Amino acid sequence: MRGDRVEIVIDAGGQTRTYDVTATRNGRRVEITTGRGIVEVSEVTRGGTAVRTARFMASRVLALVEHPASRERLPDDELPPPRPGHEAREAAEDHTYL
Repeated sequence: MRGDRVEIVIDAGGQTRTYDVTATRNGRRVEITTGRGIVEVSEVTRGGTAVRTARFMASRVLALVEHPASRERLPDDELPPPRPGHEAREAAEDHTYL
């Protein structure tokens, strides 16, 4: 989905370097594959064709951070659970018991 982003942090011999691979157009997504000591992060079209690919040695990868694209809340989305300690305040504000 456009806006999806993967951040790759690697060890570059005493320092760290950060790389980003982002889905730049509608219908594209970012895929991560690992195998044979290589981590591969690709921007892929709907049809499965890789547009951009970044390859790193798995032994040098410190972190892979996936940042999904933000989206607006839809009417049928579930509400998040109440935070601890806020139930009492919500009950005090409820005036339906009068």
